[in-house]
Amino acid sequence: MSEQTEGILGNDAYVAEQNQVVRGRVEKMQALRAEGVAPYAMGFRPDAGAGALQATWSGRSAEEVEAGAVRVRVAGRMMAIRAFGKAAFVAIKDGSGSIQAHMRKDLLGEEGFGVFKRLDLGDVIGVEGVLFLTKTGELTVRAERFVLLTKSLRPLPEKWHGLTDLETRLRQRYVDLMVNDEVRAIFRLRSQVVSYIRSFLDERSFVEVETPMMHTTPGGASARPFVTHHNALDMDLFLRIAPELYLKRLVVGGFERVYEVNRNFRNEGLSRRHNPEFTMLELYQAYATYTDLMEMTEELVVSLCHKVRQSEVVEWGGHRINMGRPWRRLRIREGVAATCQVSEEALGEREVLETLALALPEPPTVAQIRQMSAGHLLMALFEQLVEGQLIEPTFVTEYPAEVSPLARRNDEDPAWVDRFELFIGGIEVANAFNELNDPLDQRQRFLDQLAAKVAGDEEAHPMDEDYVRALEYGMPPTAGEGIGIDRLVMLLSGSESIREVILFPLLRPERP
Repeated sequence: MSEQTEGILGNDAYVAEQNQVVRGRVEKMQALRAEGVAPYAMGFRPDAGAGALQATWSGRSAEEVEAGAVRVRVAGRMMAIRAFGKAAFVAIKDGSGSIQAHMRKDLLGEEGFGVFKRLDLGDVIGVEGVLFLTKTGELTVRAERFVLLTKSLRPLPEKWHGLTDLETRLRQRYVDLMVNDEVRAIFRLRSQVVSYIRSFLDERSFVEVETPMMHTTPGGASARPFVTHHNALDMDLFLRIAPELYLKRLVVGGFERVYEVNRNFRNEGLSRRHNPEFTMLELYQAYATYTDLMEMTEELVVSLCHKVRQSEVVEWGGHRINMGRPWRRLRIREGVAATCQVSEEALGEREVLETLALALPEPPTVAQIRQMSAGHLLMALFEQLVEGQLIEPTFVTEYPAEVSPLARRNDEDPAWVDRFELFIGGIEVANAFNELNDPLDQRQRFLDQLAAKVAGDEEAHPMDEDYVRALEYGMPPTAGEGIGIDRLVMLLSGSESIREVILFPLLRPERP
């Protein structure tokens, strides 16, 4: 027995280990197959979806539906059965909604009805017949023919909504989606969000591109990368932490408005707001400034709210958040000074910053403080004391240059960069800045980051000589932005955990 198969049971032993319900369903499947009924049939093509049928006919009278004599072919999963001797009502659920089918022995015949009676909840069937309304007004297909399309060997959970173990729902997302309509609605909303963002940018002459997901030099953000190995080239590669440097290479090459809806990977912890694999929108616009992107971001998000929620108000984290324009602008020093009840001038004194940092809820150590720049100390104060208070949409501006290695310095005060982050509901949703296009300044920033890495900063940005070379050819003045798709969907769907808006979030392997 090879290492790949060691400990893996053959089918007979595997079935024998299952519970009585699963074993019983396997036996049904085998018996049906022996009688010539295919348990996994192909070729049945539905011509109508449950959702469209409900939208068209549910509001009509029984007489109107009867007079229409609408013949349909529907297919879906059996979610409920109400049997009455020689007849039964079956709730069939497809990708668009649910519809009822009336299964009658006199229409299906002795043999057909006998097969139906041996089916189980969870089985996928196809039904052909004519629409009618029941006495209670429920749209129903009067089945004249049905076919078993897929035999379900595992039962649907009886009390899925009562589960308190979120991890079980996430691990078996296929069942979660199968029985929880509200979960399916979240991912339909997510699809709408991404589709709308693409159309919004396409209409403004942005070009969508794809850039590498495996990098020889990890860059574009300050984060720890995942490392993989290319066997043929015998070299280590890094999963993308951001597409930024490649997208800006494209700006150098003449793509003046460019964007990518991209998957990023960062080797960091998991939380309600962080997943190691996540989706970002990154866009770059030549001859624009970060203030232009503020205006465009407001327009994008507000119009997106109208598109997917038909409202400018979202409910998230116990808050009713008004997304209406204009959004608040807040300088970092202004926010920290107000929260700490000190003057902005006092924040320019290192001693004041160190004293405030030591009083933080999660203070850095004295040794760490000694290694932190004034800009990093200010950001530590902002992140722990101010971010969580920014419930209404807020553009936070004027970031220290030390924490923004790829952003352009402010012309009037080079200690700060022209950058904003957007906060909604106390979480960062977007990050944008005027791009640094001075190649020698950029190279020095990379050198400063290398020094920080030597001093112990594992997330410091590495040197990228090819990117510096690209800038040496000349990048037009450009503004760039990244928007977190997952967090945006969290806000629009009212989901409190990022794992609720990612179809298959990272989980530890199941224990045997």
